[in-house]
Amino acid sequence: MLKKLKIKFICIFMVTVTVMLGTILGTVITLTHKNIEQQSISAMRDIAMPPKPHNKPEKDFEHIPKPHFSLLITPEGEFIAEDNGMFDLSDEEYLNSLFEYAESSDDETGIVPDTSLRYFRNRTPMGNSYIFTDVSAEADMLESLYRTCIIIGLSALLLFFVISIFLAKWTVKPVEEAWDKQKQFIADASHELKTPLTVITTNAELMKSESSEENKSKFTDNILTMSKQMRGLVESMLEIARLDNGSVRKEFAVFNLSETVSDAILPFEALFYEKEQNFTSEIEPDIRINGNAEQIKQVVDILLDNANKYASEKSEIKLILKKQGRNQCRLSVSNEGETIPEEELKNIFKRFYRGDKTRQMNNSYGLGLSIAESIVTEHSGKIFAESKNGINTFNVHLHTV
Repeated sequence: MLKKLKIKFICIFMVTVTVMLGTILGTVITLTHKNIEQQSISAMRDIAMPPKPHNKPEKDFEHIPKPHFSLLITPEGEFIAEDNGMFDLSDEEYLNSLFEYAESSDDETGIVPDTSLRYFRNRTPMGNSYIFTDVSAEADMLESLYRTCIIIGLSALLLFFVISIFLAKWTVKPVEEAWDKQKQFIADASHELKTPLTVITTNAELMKSESSEENKSKFTDNILTMSKQMRGLVESMLEIARLDNGSVRKEFAVFNLSETVSDAILPFEALFYEKEQNFTSEIEPDIRINGNAEQIKQVVDILLDNANKYASEKSEIKLILKKQGRNQCRLSVSNEGETIPEEELKNIFKRFYRGDKTRQMNNSYGLGLSIAESIVTEHSGKIFAESKNGINTFNVHLHTV
């Protein structure tokens, strides 16, 4: 699919460039041809009607085309021909054919067929006289221009073709990354669902063949546990799909972040107490942001749940919310625990990533931090993790109002 998309992009790009290039070069050729033709006709007009002696010439006669000659037939049918010594005017039959063609034409100027001569009609009291000039130099110039334009056009098309290949790769890269992420997501989701499904199937089969009520009860508990785990995973996946859809931003409103964070802390106090973890919080009052209160509360829940699961027992857990600068605030959750390697800090927000394989036993699917990152990004914020001296800290920066 991506290969076809690249080919389609290259084809559209090249057709567009070809049309534009053809239009530009065609316009250049047409305008140049008309300009040369007009200059030649203007020069012939200057020859036919030179300025009066007492008037200063307004035109530069250096551009008068050469060679040229004039032709007039007197009422007696006699040819009067004048040239600048570059033509053989001895063939009266040839001169007569030139005169007859020019005389029969309705146009003031034109090209005599099968010759390289352009004529210009000048009406005089004695009749029509004609100026003839050799346009072979014009033809050579235009032919040279055609060749140059063809070379430029082909070279430009080749260059743009190479550029289009790089542009296609650059343009399709985000699509390719999204496609790879989607395939990876499906593969990871299938893998995560496979284990609980296998457990459920196995326990259901054992339960069917087991006669002991005690064992049946144990198998039922296993099925229920795995079903809850699958439900949690499916709900997390649906949440990520909803965030990817961009539907969160539609529900934005200004709310009190300080109160939202304070409310999010309450359910976790009992969990921290149960593990004998010392939890403290510093919340600056009346910090307001524009966003989705429920989604931001979910981010706080994810960070506190993460700290509760992976902090050492009888350790310190601290939450801080305060303003930072004029239009920003910082929410951080830190806990004592095993140092997170630098490489894991880069991958920790990826979907289904679990640096610690024991997380799966804690009903962790590797989606929580990914959901948190998607929510923060949707709020035009930033989330990142730090690990120094046995303290792991997750920071969230948001814009205030």
